[in-house]
Amino acid sequence: MEIGFTLNGRHVEVSCKPSTLLSDLIREQLSLTGTHVGCDTSQCGACVVHLNGDSVKSCTVLAVAADDGEVRTVEGLCAVDGTLHPMQQAFHENHGLQCGFCTPGMLMSAIDLVKHIPDPTEAEIREWLEGNICRCTGYQNIVKSIIAGAAAMRTAS
Repeated sequence: MEIGFTLNGRHVEVSCKPSTLLSDLIREQLSLTGTHVGCDTSQCGACVVHLNGDSVKSCTVLAVAADDGEVRTVEGLCAVDGTLHPMQQAFHENHGLQCGFCTPGMLMSAIDLVKHIPDPTEAEIREWLEGNICRCTGYQNIVKSIIAGAAAMRTAS
């Protein structure tokens, strides 16, 4: 079937099977490999993208759900000139990553969190990230990064 949607600010038209997962469409057909698939069971959060403004685990969403909608992946966070999104910059400055596998999902979840709770507490951040697994960091620098990113996002708006 043919679907069309806005991907990172650009309209795309693609053909896919009705059973195609959004994560597979993004990675395999559209070649945006920043969205990672770590578990195939919706437990790790590495595949989080924004669909119509909300964070979703793209390994559990059919691609057809994006038809006539808007999808934003980690590749869509940077400005056209390459300037990092405030949350990306905060992760960089606060060492919020190690191997980087979970980072795209963490970033997308963190940005959605700040949309809902502009000044989140550490407890709110930890609760929001329960669906995102990081096996490297112990989360402390991720939490620190999100606090700094939230502050930078408030300043930028």
